Amino acid sequence: METALVGTLFCFASCGIALWANKRLRGEARLPMQWLLSGEVTWSAPRPVALAFVPALAVLVFASLAVVFLYTQPRPGQEWMMVPSLFAVGFLFLAVQLFHLWMVEKTVRRNGR
Repeated sequence: METALVGTLFCFASCGIALWANKRLRGEARLPMQWLLSGEVTWSAPRPVALAFVPALAVLVFASLAVVFLYTQPRPGQEWMMVPSLFAVGFLFLAVQLFHLWMVEKTVRRNGR
């Protein structure tokens, strides 16, 4: 039960960040998705797709982890590690999403938004 709650909270947080970014970037039709080390954008996606990518991936990963945790038993003595591992995955998703949005805003500002 705790695993579903933790996963749901992180998915809602990721969706909230995406909605906030959509409001901030509403003037952009496409957002960069990948950069070279020089800072050049190699490909972009429509704004809704770019902003929904990380939340959709988070939902898939957390749903998969919930199923795995339901149908498998941890090794003896490692039962306590399930919830902290979900927190680690959740914070990693949020960090990646915020880093991507930081790179997007930096690129948009540089190109004269």
